[in-house]
Amino acid sequence: MPKKKSISYAKWGYIFIAPFFLVYIIFTLYPQILTVYNSFFEYYRDGLTIVGPNFVGLKNYQTLFQANNAGYVPIIKFLGNTLWLWIIGAVPQFTVAMLLALFFTSTRLNIKGQQFFKTVIYMPNLIMASAFSMLFFALFSQVGPINQLLVANGWASQPINFLGMRVTVQTLIGIMNFLMWFGNTTILLMAGIQSIDEALFESARLDGSTSTQVFFHITMPLLMPIFIYVFITSMIGGIQMFDVPQVLTNGYGIPDNTSTTLIMYLNNFLGISKNYGMAGAVSVLLFVITAVLSSIVFKTINKK
Repeated sequence: MPKKKSISYAKWGYIFIAPFFLVYIIFTLYPQILTVYNSFFEYYRDGLTIVGPNFVGLKNYQTLFQANNAGYVPIIKFLGNTLWLWIIGAVPQFTVAMLLALFFTSTRLNIKGQQFFKTVIYMPNLIMASAFSMLFFALFSQVGPINQLLVANGWASQPINFLGMRVTVQTLIGIMNFLMWFGNTTILLMAGIQSIDEALFESARLDGSTSTQVFFHITMPLLMPIFIYVFITSMIGGIQMFDVPQVLTNGYGIPDNTSTTLIMYLNNFLGISKNYGMAGAVSVLLFVITAVLSSIVFKTINKK
């Protein structure tokens, strides 16, 4: 009797995952390697003339840490801007998201219509960041409805230049980031809380634990893996912040580059000067900063 040919499940497993690795290698890994390679070359456009590529070693990296005519190191200043813009949006984002997640998942409150509320709070996340920025630009411009309302009611003698002051520009960017992402964070935290065994909460309540004790001794420790994931992805998104300040400030980071982010700085090399060597150096440095900060956050938050 002929022996039946066995099916190699391992072979078919490799076949099914092969497309992912092919796409990753072609569209992600290869461009990353090319970016690192270009960072060691002088390669830019001067008018209609293309200079390079000429190997210059670490010169592009040295140039990044040199002070400009204004007396500051651009990469350091823009890193500080980026982190600050992320923080002023992330603090209210995580605070409100955590409160809403606890509110909607509370078995005591037993909120009805959770699907409706999930849809409502997630809707701002569906709006393109550029559209959000254009909306805020129109609202807070000197001829916008906010200024007209202030002047008409006598709360201001003349239109306020919201887009010309550091505090107001950075605040607007923080508000937009908060509005766009708190819904997504809320839903992820809700999913994490709902995965915790309800028996643990019931046992704590029977033992006389307060809501604060339950949160810090049961909810937060068991929610930590999800919280770390959300926090790190939020931080990575913040470091890569581009479209909101780019559109709101028309790419100039006004006033005085106080709202210029690292990606906006990178875009200046790619879109304006076509300096691929410097762009590569900024990209590599951005990758290193992201990796270091993510490692620090992971080890700090995950520490018992």
